[in-house]
Amino acid sequence: MLVKLFTDKTVTEAAAALQDAVQANHFGVMQVHNLKETMNKKGVEFNSECLIFEVCHPQQAKKVLEQDMSVSTALPCRISIYEEGGKTVLATLKPTTLLAMFNVPQLEVVARDVENTIVKIMKEAASD
Repeated sequence: MLVKLFTDKTVTEAAAALQDAVQANHFGVMQVHNLKETMNKKGVEFNSECLIFEVCHPQQAKKVLEQDMSVSTALPCRISIYEEGGKTVLATLKPTTLLAMFNVPQLEVVARDVENTIVKIMKEAASD
């Protein structure tokens, strides 16, 4: 259900590499959430670095939404970058697992294609 990759890069370095990898693979970054910054603004002390990237491939999203609009609740795909045990982690929920919950078998191929590309993006961002 979860794909986790580790890198020796800092969160900031991995985030920059992820931005580049997303674009190189014809996806787009819709939004980046900085959890530490957001929580601190709300008066909640949170010291861990965590960036959540919302990424999307519009043509793939269109295919999914034309089959079942309720899948919109699982979009866009997210890739998190955070620190764990002194390492930087890139993590995502598998699109194949998420889409399986909607019981729309005809979307399996799209989900697998998106998942393969997201894992490729993560590997490119994590590599030195």
